[in-house]
Amino acid sequence: MTTLFMKSKLNGDSIFNKLSFTSALLIFITLVGIILSLIDGGWPAFKEFGPGFVFRDVWDPINGQFGAAAAIYGTLVTSFIAIVIAAPIALGTAIFLAELAPKWIAAPVSKAIELLAAVPSIIYGMWGLFVFVPWFSNGFQMWALMNLTDVPVIGPWFNGPPIGIGLLAAGIILSFMILPIMTSLTRDALKSIPDVLREAAYGSGATPFEVITKVLIPKVKNATVSAGILGLGRALGETMAVAFVIGGASRIEFSLFMPASSISSTIAQQFNEATDPTHIASLIALGVVLFIITFFVMGFARRLLRK
Repeated sequence: MTTLFMKSKLNGDSIFNKLSFTSALLIFITLVGIILSLIDGGWPAFKEFGPGFVFRDVWDPINGQFGAAAAIYGTLVTSFIAIVIAAPIALGTAIFLAELAPKWIAAPVSKAIELLAAVPSIIYGMWGLFVFVPWFSNGFQMWALMNLTDVPVIGPWFNGPPIGIGLLAAGIILSFMILPIMTSLTRDALKSIPDVLREAAYGSGATPFEVITKVLIPKVKNATVSAGILGLGRALGETMAVAFVIGGASRIEFSLFMPASSISSTIAQQFNEATDPTHIASLIALGVVLFIITFFVMGFARRLLRK
C-alpha cells in the first residue's frame, strides 16, 4: 500500500509539473505570437519611415506622414504625472487603513477602494470629461494662469488655454484609476506584517510615527514598489479614460494644459477609420512601440526591485 501510495504521489507530482510547464510555455508562445504579429503589421511603416518613425513629430493621415514622437511623449508624461500623484496618496491611505483607522472605518473604506479598482476605464473617462474637466478648467487652470505662469522653471508648464483637457487632466484621471489597486496592495502588505514586530517596536519606546517609518514601511518596500509597477503598467497602456480627456492633438507641447495624444488613445480613435495601408501600418507600429516601452519600463522596475 505504501509503495502504491508513493507511486501515485509521484505520478501526481509529475503530471502537475508537466501541466505547469505547459501553461507557462503557452503563455510564452502567445506573447511571442503577439510580438511577431505586431511587427509584421507595422513593418511597412518602419520600412517606409525608417528608425526615424520613433522620433518624428508628425502625424498627418491626409498626406501620409506619420511619426510616433508626439504619442510617445504624451504616454510617458501622463503616466509620470499619474505615478507622482498616486504613489504618495496610495501609501498614506494604506498606512491609515492598516495602522491608524478604527476597524469600523477601515473595513468599509477598504471595500469601497477595492470596488473602485473594478470600475471600467470608460466610466472614469466619461466622469473626467463631463464632471472633472469643467471644474478643472474654471478652477485650477484659471488659478494657475493667474499665479503660476510667472514662476521660474515651472511657469511654462501652466501656460496654456484653460480648456480643461490636456496632458495634466489625463494624468490626473490616470492617477484616479491606478490609485485603488496601489492602495489595496500596499494595505494588504502592511496587514501581513506580524504583530510581534509592532509590539517589539512599541515596547522599546518607539512612537507610532517611528514604528510606521522605521519598521513597517521598510518591511513593505518591495510590495510598495510592486504596486507602483502594476499602476505604471496600467497607466502606460490605458486607452479610453485618456482618450476622453487628453485632447487628441498629435504634437509635442511643453505646457501641461495643451491638448496632446498618447499611443493607446491614438490607436483607439483612428484604427476604425483608417483606410490607407500606411496609416494602418503606422497605427500597428505604434502598438509595437508601446509594447517595447512597457517591456523596458517594467524590466527596469523589476531590476530596481531586485536591488
